[in-house]
Amino acid sequence: MTSSQVRALWRYGRYAAATVAVIGLVLIVVSPVLGDTASSDDLWLIEPIAYIGGVLLSVGSLLLAVTYIAAGRSQAASSGDSRQEWSRLTREYFDIFGHDLGRPLRRILGRARDARVRLDESGREADPALASLIDEIEQQAPTFRLMVSNVQVLIELEDPGAESGVEPTDPARVIRNIVDRYSGVARDRRAEITWWSEPQEFGVVYTDPAALDHVVTNLVDNAVKHVHGHIEIRLTRNPTHFFVRVWDDGDGIAASYLPHAFDRGWTPEAAGRQERSSSGLGLFIARTLVRRSGGDVTLESTAAPAEDHHTEATIMLPLRDRPE
Repeated sequence: MTSSQVRALWRYGRYAAATVAVIGLVLIVVSPVLGDTASSDDLWLIEPIAYIGGVLLSVGSLLLAVTYIAAGRSQAASSGDSRQEWSRLTREYFDIFGHDLGRPLRRILGRARDARVRLDESGREADPALASLIDEIEQQAPTFRLMVSNVQVLIELEDPGAESGVEPTDPARVIRNIVDRYSGVARDRRAEITWWSEPQEFGVVYTDPAALDHVVTNLVDNAVKHVHGHIEIRLTRNPTHFFVRVWDDGDGIAASYLPHAFDRGWTPEAAGRQERSSSGLGLFIARTLVRRSGGDVTLESTAAPAEDHHTEATIMLPLRDRPE
């Protein structure tokens, strides 16, 4: 029997078990209704109907659980090709989900921008609550986009056969687009983002553009959350590698926390058993993506109350030859 036939068998088994459970549930629900409408001569039927319904619900639920467990074990015992197929389908479904989610988000942002423009053109002092609501929408939108993108990347990282795509990429353009996305958020926090590259005409490199954009976005998003007044992004290169450094003048990270900053799901709040302010996935995803491309990410920080408190994350990626 082929794997597709096995999956179909378990699927039909689940359908049959669910049908039995639903019939049982219906009998249980209907039995008191019948009791209200039945004549005294027919009341003896009501209790057996309820009992039968209970038995069918129990049997259906048990069969449903058995089919799910058996299907899970069958899938776990399947070949690596099945796992890759599952990863591929999951990515496709999530691509559709992300696209459909992006449309209403863009409409919400468009409405927020329209509202801000109309408030500015009216010349009247805006209601503080309304202005604060518009600010909050604009501030949270990039973070929401990043959250969806992080989930998508985590799904891709679960595929052992996934490889980074190497394409001609202009890192300066990638950084410029990210700065454009976050400049408004930084401005609302009374901060600014500046960036520069050396050489000024950086040119094209061969790397994974989606991974580069995602990694730098995660680092900038972290910086914006903790900045006091200034974020600086620097793009440089040497004969073998190119570097992206994201620096911010926030409170910094305690030296004892730095070794854990790239751990999956770790945040400073986790150390003190406090409520998390983030998922703790950004730096983990960043390092995983960069290492898959043959590079690395490092973190250097000086924590407040030191006068020069700051955090700097450095991405190092190889300068690849042009792919054949």
